[in-house]
Amino acid sequence: MSEENKALMRRWFEEVWNKGRAEAIPEMFADEGIAHGLSDDPLKPLRGPAGFQPFHAQFREAFPNIEVVVEDQLAEGDLVATRCSVRGKHTGDSLGFAATQSRRIHWHHDYANEKRKDRRGLEQL
Repeated sequence: MSEENKALMRRWFEEVWNKGRAEAIPEMFADEGIAHGLSDDPLKPLRGPAGFQPFHAQFREAFPNIEVVVEDQLAEGDLVATRCSVRGKHTGDSLGFAATQSRRIHWHHDYANEKRKDRRGLEQL
């Protein structure tokens, strides 16, 4: 199961972020999945594909040339942790602040039972 979930994580970044395929989100994000740290209220994380999709659209508008590179993955059983680098020019104002023309972000993600269950740690570097 570990290798399948690592492949799913790589597919998530390739399909959803690098290719911008919003229609792939429900295929890989569990209905009960939670994305922490992406909403305006830290006590109200984004839930399920429907909760995540508006953020995805805003982020892709702000970073239309985003490139996610998986740097490392650790897996045990049905859990996967991924460290990745995100590169792209911040050209859109859709996140509620002016485009900076430059940004690098570091994400940590965890998967369980073949679908994305939890996401923590959006960190600006």
